[in-house]
Amino acid sequence: MDHILTVQNLTKKFGYLTAVKDLSFTIEKGNVYGILGPNGSGKSTTLGIVLNVVNKTNGEFSWFDGTTSTHEALKKVGAIIERPNFYPYMTALQNLKLVCKIKDVSEDKIEEKLELVGLLDRKNSKFRTYSLGMKQRLAIASALLNDPEILILDEPTNGLDPQGIHQIREIIKTIAAKGTTILLASHLLDEVEKVCTHVVILRKGVKLYSGRVDSLKTSFGFFELKSSNIAALQSFLKTNEQFGDLKLENGLLTAFLTAELDAQTLNKLLFENGIIVSHLVKRKESLEEQFLELTKNAKA
Repeated sequence: MDHILTVQNLTKKFGYLTAVKDLSFTIEKGNVYGILGPNGSGKSTTLGIVLNVVNKTNGEFSWFDGTTSTHEALKKVGAIIERPNFYPYMTALQNLKLVCKIKDVSEDKIEEKLELVGLLDRKNSKFRTYSLGMKQRLAIASALLNDPEILILDEPTNGLDPQGIHQIREIIKTIAAKGTTILLASHLLDEVEKVCTHVVILRKGVKLYSGRVDSLKTSFGFFELKSSNIAALQSFLKTNEQFGDLKLENGLLTAFLTAELDAQTLNKLLFENGIIVSHLVKRKESLEEQFLELTKNAKA
């Protein structure tokens, strides 16, 4: 698979503070990557380095085939790393025409990109009349004018209302479906889980995980169970090697799996051992639960 961006042992220090420490990851063509972490984890600094607006302290990064200069490579990159900044008394159309002149690209794609972000019917409205969500969508249209191979977004839904958040996420999915690689920084687990195929998790500048979202952790899930004889149920599961941690709260027993086991098989097994359950549901751990487990054991 084609590599869009390769980061190797990247470190950035601001005086005594190490914002990014020995960070390595690879972005491959056609995927949606999330850099996930709380504020101050080094997400924006990492994006700033690869976009040549922040100087690295140590390490390397390379775009595309590795032989293209960063200056040339960035012509194939679309990025929004700050709040949308357009001329308030100019229309969306006028602002995007100006962007085309600055980027030295054709104006032919303006209306196509406005339609993609749902703003074609407001192309002649002045930027100052736009809501925050509309401003963010116009910024995305602007970043797509050069038909970039990768779109980079820093906290794309920050400050938006639920409707605005939904619109941005749907636009990201649409752009990705057209084949554009996307890299977004976010502190929202929900955002990464709903939008991204891959994730890089940072904490205080250190990478905790890099890989597919759906295989963040080898998890076999867990069962939620209720029984009139909860003691017998609990005792049976404790002796079964397919189960690990057991948690009992308000009559609901949560049993975490250490191996694959389906609900029908478990129900049959319990019945054969004289245990009748009134409630049996199998669930998968959410990204949030897996993230908390991952960061719980990380060094402070």
